[in-house]
Amino acid sequence: MILRYFYDERLAQASYLVGCAKTGEALIVDPARAVQTYMDAAEREGVRISHIAETHIHADYVSGGRGLAAATGALLIVSGEGGPDWQYAYVGEPGVVRVMNGDTFMVGNVSVEVLHTPGHTPEHIAFVITDTAAADRPMGIFTGDAVFVGDIGRPDLLEAAAGVVGSARCGGAPAVRNRAALQVAARLFAALARSRRRQRVRKALGAVPSTTLGYEKLFNPAFQIHDEDAFVAWLLDGQPEPPRYFAQMKQVNRDGPALLADLPEIQSLTRADIDALIEAGAFVVDVRDRDAFAAGHIPGTISTPATSSKVSTYVGSLYDFRVPVALIVPDDAVLDEVIPALRAVGVDRIAGVLWADGLGGDLDALPQMTARALADGLASGSTAVLDIRNLSEWQDRHVSGAQHVPLTELHRRAGEPAGVASIRGVLRQWISRSGGGELAARQRVQPRGAYGRT
Repeated sequence: MILRYFYDERLAQASYLVGCAKTGEALIVDPARAVQTYMDAAEREGVRISHIAETHIHADYVSGGRGLAAATGALLIVSGEGGPDWQYAYVGEPGVVRVMNGDTFMVGNVSVEVLHTPGHTPEHIAFVITDTAAADRPMGIFTGDAVFVGDIGRPDLLEAAAGVVGSARCGGAPAVRNRAALQVAARLFAALARSRRRQRVRKALGAVPSTTLGYEKLFNPAFQIHDEDAFVAWLLDGQPEPPRYFAQMKQVNRDGPALLADLPEIQSLTRADIDALIEAGAFVVDVRDRDAFAAGHIPGTISTPATSSKVSTYVGSLYDFRVPVALIVPDDAVLDEVIPALRAVGVDRIAGVLWADGLGGDLDALPQMTARALADGLASGSTAVLDIRNLSEWQDRHVSGAQHVPLTELHRRAGEPAGVASIRGVLRQWISRSGGGELAARQRVQPRGAYGRT
């Protein structure tokens, strides 16, 4: 049996290739949207992608299942669990197969059994794999977002991001824990690995991409708590806020993502085009570095540097998916980097791109504050501080007297009494890991200055 691991650092998303060396068939589990990666890997291994399997309707990135199936002709395996509200809308398309708990299928000599693991989402399933050419017992489980190393997937995302009440009352761990046929040596392969960028989804993750069922039974708190109320209280305690775009991703992945090959080519724009788009309510993102943006930028644009590890999260969280988006980029290399990052979270309505050497016209500047100037302003009472980092960063450390509103909530809370709109200072402490977020906030509040260091 062939097993290969893929990891997207920006999304903190893991996917897998399972192949049968004898028959040359292969399964891809939870592919991301950039499907060429899997096709290249299959070619290197000398196998053909015959099956694609999704553990659930993803909320944090656009699935590549439909696109990979279109490119390879492979069967696409999706969950039929979860009730009528959690069915894939494109199940009727050729080559899309719906499976239920207990179903099995073969990828060459590799047996794949479906295990319903509701909790993270109602339709969530896992895939139990057995290499029948070498063993009669399962060697591992692809657990998706149900069980991680030392943790489990948070089930309240549907309440927090999509308004589905009551989704936090169960977890995927019991289904895995109670699967009598599984051996403690069976390996668990999660769809997520440890990353600072995934702290928005769970409180903590282990430092390795896989584990064993026996280890998790001993050390994962989710396997130790049997009282439902205590389990829910533990699971939800201290969870960070989810990005706004999660609800949009659930809908996109349920209905069927657009195929990348069908999207229009990126067009070049002029400064006049950008001004007209801003006037019409479009979302314009400047992906140059923060210093370049601060020195001079088009009024009404938002800065999210392409070099930021969170560019997908920031744009996805601030972007209104009902309007077009335009980009301001310094060169082709940056464009080639940022387009896949945006496509990964469903930003498909890209009106075009303006090259930085064509900015022209009137530009705004964003004054920068030194740490000393900020300290003096705080001491004199002349500076108010708005901390827009995420909840876990705020709880770790923050400036006394600062007001905390996560960047992704500024759009909603700007009109609060004594609110964000009246706060003149925007703080990014040196301990922050939010890369460029202080400039992305500019369109929502008008700061006197910003201080930031990553």
